[in-house]
Amino acid sequence: MLSDIPSETPPENLAALAEDHYFAANPPPKNLERHVALAREFIAHHSAAGRRLVLVTSGGTTVPLEKQTVRFIDNFSAGTRGATSAEYFLEAGYAVLFLHRQFSLLPFSRHYSHATDCFLDFLREGPNGSVVARDEDAAKMLHVLRKYRDARDSNMLLLLPFVSISDYLHELRSVAQLMRPLGPRGLLYLAAAVSDFFVPPDRMSEHKIQSTNAVEAFKKSSIAAAQPITEEEEAFDNFDSSPAVPRSKSLLIDLDPVPKFLKNLVEGWSPQGMIVSFKLETDPAILVHKARYSLDRYQHHLVIGNLLSTRKWEVVFVSPGNPDRWIRVPFRTDGGESNPPVAKTETDEPVDPKSLPEGEPEVEIESQIIPAVQDLHTKYIQTVMEKAGR
Repeated sequence: MLSDIPSETPPENLAALAEDHYFAANPPPKNLERHVALAREFIAHHSAAGRRLVLVTSGGTTVPLEKQTVRFIDNFSAGTRGATSAEYFLEAGYAVLFLHRQFSLLPFSRHYSHATDCFLDFLREGPNGSVVARDEDAAKMLHVLRKYRDARDSNMLLLLPFVSISDYLHELRSVAQLMRPLGPRGLLYLAAAVSDFFVPPDRMSEHKIQSTNAVEAFKKSSIAAAQPITEEEEAFDNFDSSPAVPRSKSLLIDLDPVPKFLKNLVEGWSPQGMIVSFKLETDPAILVHKARYSLDRYQHHLVIGNLLSTRKWEVVFVSPGNPDRWIRVPFRTDGGESNPPVAKTETDEPVDPKSLPEGEPEVEIESQIIPAVQDLHTKYIQTVMEKAGR
């Protein structure tokens, strides 16, 4: 545990020790070796071609409460930002290694999964028992299908799933280290919603956490096996709104902070890659401050700040040596219908959510984020090359 690190440890060694402690205490996912082999082959292929490659992390991370996990803590992320960004990176010519939460949104299929309509609603029965897209959806579906097939058939997209916070960090470290041969052509776009807290394995229950004391009573009884089940022992039923015996247990969860490995990523795992992180807040008064603090603390290359209520409408780029840059999708500011929508760009403050139109933006903000990231990546590559005398 981190508390075991001696207090006299020099600051420059703390990050390495925290890394050693965390990864030694939290076992890797069972499929890590297979994922590493796939990622190594994918990265080597594009490195040999001199192509830019981006690692996009996406979706939330679970925090298991039991080793045989029944209960876990989660966050709201469905992976929209990551999945959408991956498509625009592909359009920009990047190879995309997509490290995503299992069952979160994926590039291309996102257009039809997690939707209000069931996927089957987009289909109908065609001639001779065939299955075809509905006429009104066929053109868009064909367009999305062609893009997906092109990305997969040309080996430009690799999908690697994870589930828990521990899985994610093991996968991230392994893939980031594999990206070293790419040098500055490697881009790490960390859009996953990473948990800030976790339960260390040595404090984790082996089995499902029980909601009553019935099991403890059963175990303590030396003749329990020979006795019939009593009314008290039947107080398990979660669907009984008024049990004869009231519930007798509450659940207190003692969480530890997840070590911040962004410093390790910058200085050790992928020291030449350009690193982009995200900062999500709900308080507009602290958004830019928190983004700037993260940038100064970890010394990476770009923080993209966004507010929960306006994240699909605007983001702010915070990067070293540059003024804060707000990126917004076009929207009407006057309620008019005849004039084209305009982006409110004259302010360097977060937009008031009340001023935004109802519903979704007509333009995906990732269509503007990714070209801006690409421009910064181009400048970064040039700077690194110049310093190396190339």
